[in-house]
Amino acid sequence: MSSGKILVAQGGGPTAVINQSLVGVVLEARRFGEVRRVYGARHGVRGIVDEDFVDLTQETSHNLELVGATPSSALGSTRDKPDRAYCHEIFKVLRAHEIEHFFYIGGNDSSDTVRIVSEEARAANYPLRAIHIPKTIDNDLVGSDHTPGFPSAARFVAQAFAGANLDNAALPGIYVGVVMGRHAGFLTAASALGKKFPEDGPHLIYLPERVFEIDRFIADVKATYDRLGRCVVAVSEGIHDAAGVPMLARLAKDLERDAHGNVQLSGSGALADLLCEEIKQKLKIKRVRGDTFGYLQRSFIGCVSDVDAREAREVGEKAVQFALWGDRDGSVAIQRTGFYSADYALLPLEAVAGRTRTMEDALIAPSGTDVTDAFRMYLRPLLGSGMPDAYRLRGAVVPKIGR
Repeated sequence: MSSGKILVAQGGGPTAVINQSLVGVVLEARRFGEVRRVYGARHGVRGIVDEDFVDLTQETSHNLELVGATPSSALGSTRDKPDRAYCHEIFKVLRAHEIEHFFYIGGNDSSDTVRIVSEEARAANYPLRAIHIPKTIDNDLVGSDHTPGFPSAARFVAQAFAGANLDNAALPGIYVGVVMGRHAGFLTAASALGKKFPEDGPHLIYLPERVFEIDRFIADVKATYDRLGRCVVAVSEGIHDAAGVPMLARLAKDLERDAHGNVQLSGSGALADLLCEEIKQKLKIKRVRGDTFGYLQRSFIGCVSDVDAREAREVGEKAVQFALWGDRDGSVAIQRTGFYSADYALLPLEAVAGRTRTMEDALIAPSGTDVTDAFRMYLRPLLGSGMPDAYRLRGAVVPKIGR
């Protein structure tokens, strides 16, 4: 006889819509008569091994809807990257609590965790259905047209650069904005959607899919500045040299590393400062400013794409349906249909886990410092309705009167 118990958790970086997926799981699961309890683990897999659970069955539907519309991870998250021994401990807890359906909302590492836990259950002949629910602002999951969280973060980036461009046009100079993205440049590329007029910024976009050369960068900035009298630059935090060494590692003296040994690219603002200093020293331009968007782009409360929110809810709902109706393990993927609509598929976990998608060549302009119209067509419907627009004076010139 089935225990009727479900466990859901959230992992990795929070997003503006990850709670929609959580609520989608809870509300959809409560529609199934065989489901007796829906538990949530606090702080992802760490909460599972610590048995730090809350009973989401007791949440009212109204409060769940309010939480769903709130950015960030309501259950808390973790940066733990479980190995097989860690996953074995996860499985032991699931088995002890008679959990028979496990849903983990997260990115690449989370999909790999679900894969290993699924294998542990199979080896023990335990009836566990394990489903990975996609989430990442990096948009780097293989097999998905896009991932929940990315459209809202992209909406923020596009609007932020539209505003930076307006500021830069009023007080001309050079502006450098650094955007998240270690290996995939989708989020940085979204800055292009903030442009309205041909001479609007960002004028230069640098992505980790292309080798970054500091001398060429300086030359590009100079050429744009000479032509327009100003320059707005969008830079991915993951830009690197021909050897694959992050530019932050080449330019900075002191480096911080994360728990996985990677150079800490986010949070310090160092890359923007270092690039601005290079521009000042080599071009002798005084008005040079830099920003690091950092965590702002992940859970910004006033900048949620309605398309993103709807799809994030649906991937949670579909995960439950795949598990309870389909009796399958896997990773939920969004697939684009028509000009823009979405359908959902369940991919094998091994097809997603441990893999990273990067921007396809067709989305990057030959110059390597811009995106193509194909990217603009790809992203525009994901940004949702009500995107603000910027206008300017037509500037009818009054003839000068000599004195």
